[in-house]
Amino acid sequence: MSVEHFGAFLVAITILTLTPGLDTALVIRNTTRGGFKDGFVSSVGICSGLFVHATFSAIGISAILMQSAELFHAVKWVGAIYLIWLGVNSLRATLANNQSLAVGKAGVGSVGVKRAFREGFLSNVLNPKTAVFYLAFLPQFIDPQGSVITQSLFLAGIHFVIAMIWQCSLAAALGYATTLLKSSTFMRWMEGTTGAILVSLGLALMLEESPNSL
Repeated sequence: MSVEHFGAFLVAITILTLTPGLDTALVIRNTTRGGFKDGFVSSVGICSGLFVHATFSAIGISAILMQSAELFHAVKWVGAIYLIWLGVNSLRATLANNQSLAVGKAGVGSVGVKRAFREGFLSNVLNPKTAVFYLAFLPQFIDPQGSVITQSLFLAGIHFVIAMIWQCSLAAALGYATTLLKSSTFMRWMEGTTGAILVSLGLALMLEESPNSL
């Protein structure tokens, strides 16, 4: 992967991580319920599920490459369009003044390490949005001439680190950021900003000149 593509991957995966969603909501809920430890363990479970998605994505990409190079590039186009669709949806949510992030009630009590990990892991692995995103997203940054599974797991590892840093920082700072996280104005701003960047990224990937051969 070129330095330019790697930089694009870091930007895109960071945006995905910071975008409010099920994972963020779960970390917030478990942290407010059982403290930092529950939030941390939930984050470990969530991020561990990324390797499951990366593995299945690699299997799918490998099968496509066995068919044809043209089909691989077609999948990349579909993935770029999907990124634009995600961005447009975020912008629409902003304009519609929607707020979907639910913060759990504090003071319910810890549920234990095993349950916190299980909740995080299953919420990620069983989330169809994450599965579809990985299937559409990873082909943009895979070198067909290299090992697909190795590259996929490497990219998932980077996602793991970024997500852990964000989610654990969120859990640690939750007591100080409750007002901000509950602010509909802040969440609309984040939705709008990430939506616009995703649209731009998708358009850039679509306009990128494809190689004549793999």
